[in-house]
Order: sequence, then C-alpha cells, then structure tokens
Amino acid sequence: MQTNQLKRKAIILIIIAISSAFILTACQRETATEEPEIITTPLTLGYIPNIQFAPIYVAVEKGYFLDAGFDVSIEYGNESDAVALIGAGEQLFAIASGEQVLLARAQGLPVTYVAAWYQKYPVGIVSLAGSDILVPENLAGKSIGVPGLYGASYIGLRALLSAADLGEEDINLLSIGFNQVEYLVTEQVDSAVIYLANEPMVLQSQGYDVDVIRAADYLRLVANGLVTNETMLNEHPDQVQAFIEALLKGIADTLADPNQAYEISKAYVENLADANRELQFQILNQSIMLWETENLGYSEPAGWVNMQAVLLDMGLLTETQDLDNAFTNDLLP
Repeated sequence: MQTNQLKRKAIILIIIAISSAFILTACQRETATEEPEIITTPLTLGYIPNIQFAPIYVAVEKGYFLDAGFDVSIEYGNESDAVALIGAGEQLFAIASGEQVLLARAQGLPVTYVAAWYQKYPVGIVSLAGSDILVPENLAGKSIGVPGLYGASYIGLRALLSAADLGEEDINLLSIGFNQVEYLVTEQVDSAVIYLANEPMVLQSQGYDVDVIRAADYLRLVANGLVTNETMLNEHPDQVQAFIEALLKGIADTLADPNQAYEISKAYVENLADANRELQFQILNQSIMLWETENLGYSEPAGWVNMQAVLLDMGLLTETQDLDNAFTNDLLP
C-alpha cells in the first residue's frame, strides 16, 4: 500500500514539474512576443543641419525616440514635400509649420498637427539701426527683401503688413533669396524678412546695430510642430503619443541645459565644433525664447484661426478648413 502511495506521489510530482516547465516556457514566449516592435522612420526637419534643431538631436542622442519604439533617422528637406509624403501614408512624422498643414488639407491630404514645438512665430523684419523702421506702419514706402513669395517668411510679412493696414502695393517688395545680411549691409534694401534667431544675430556679430519687428508681437500664428496623418491618429494613437512625449523630452532637456544640448548637437551639425561658439550659442538661446512655455506641446487654437485668416487673405486658401481636424492637443502628456 505504501509503495503504491509513493508511486502516486512520484507521478504527481513529475506532472507538476512538467506543468511548471510548460507554464514557464509559455510565459517566456509571451514575454518575448510582448516586447515592443521598433519602427524605423525618418523625421524630416526642413532646412539644413542647424543648432536650432538641438531638441531633436537631444531626443535622438538620449534614446528618447528608441524608448518610444522608434528608430528615427533625421532627414532635411522641403516642408511641403514631407507633409505630402505624410498625407500619402509614405512617411509617419515631420516637423512643419501650421500653414503647410492647412494648405495640405485644402488639397485633400489627411494630415494633422499633433504637438507644437515653437510657441512664437519665428519670423520678423530686420533693419539697420537708424532706419526708423520700428513698427509695421514704418514699412510703408520702404524696400523689403524677402526670400521668396512663399513659406513662413512671406506669411510673416503679410501678417505684419496687415497689422498696419498695408498691402504689397504700399511697399517695394524684392525677392532676394537667403541673402538678407548682404542686401542690408550693402543698402540694397531698407529692411529684410528674417528668422528671428538667425540673421539679427549674424548682423550683430558683424558689428551692426539692428531693429527688429517681430510678427509674434502683433499676431499669434502657428509655427513649427509635429505633423502626422489621420491613419496614425486613428489606428495607432498610443504610438503617436509616445513619439510626442519623446519630442517634448528633447525640448525640455534643451531648455533646462542649453550647454549640454549644444555639445550634443556637435555630432549632428557639420562644423559646429569649429564654428563661432558665441554666435551659435546666441542663436540657440534666441531659439529657446521662441520655444519656452509652461505647457510644452500645446497648440493655441487662436493661432490656427489667425493663420487660416492670413492664408485666405493671401489667396493661398480659397475656402476655410475644418480646424478641428487640422490640429489636436488631445495626445499631449
């Protein structure tokens, strides 16, 4: 009898051991399958490598995007082209300004702005000190250089003219490419449309005193932020939210420690290590002033209303767009 009981106990122990091993193996397999997939994706910034993109470099270098499930490769190119790729479902994310989103949606592209990076529109008008161009009204009758009749620079100019009840017919408008500094110092134009964190700093580094009219002082507009498409929003909102959080961490770290961000950027911006550090660091600090806010990522609805009004006035939009689909703050952390 005892022998039979011992046999039964032995059999039970064997069964328990086999079951435990099976359960452990199953759990290990489940854990393995639950490991998040890393998605390889480009992130288009526009322009060229520049210290002004420091938050992106920080987010990549510190692994924030990888932690969010994305292996990000930084690309540089035309904003409108990147937004078109997103709308066609051929790319997931890009950094682009608000007008590009509205113009794309007017063409039927389902793109949405999901997080603001710049809180202030980065465009203004610079003139050499003593030119008496201090407010938008002073632009009447002046020659103004603009990179071209497109993009954020042109929109910022039109917004400033509108603030003074002026039109293009009231000024002498010249397309000068990105040669604002040269045209100003050689007095070929009275003033030039510029990016606030760039040309004014360059002029000052060359010994020129300048006056700057900032578009953001007169009208809230939507500047650069993170753009994706409606498919990502509807089918993978958790992935979009994770990407947003990674971007905002990069911005927050740059705001908290500009020196560290500058050092990190050296690996991403060619010749930054050999550049004029004082000038480049000043450009970074001026950029930071355009990003600062208590609510990182928040996109102000009034900016979208104003942006749409400017585009309609310019004739770039022929009908109003549904702003509820053009941007959202719902996925912000």
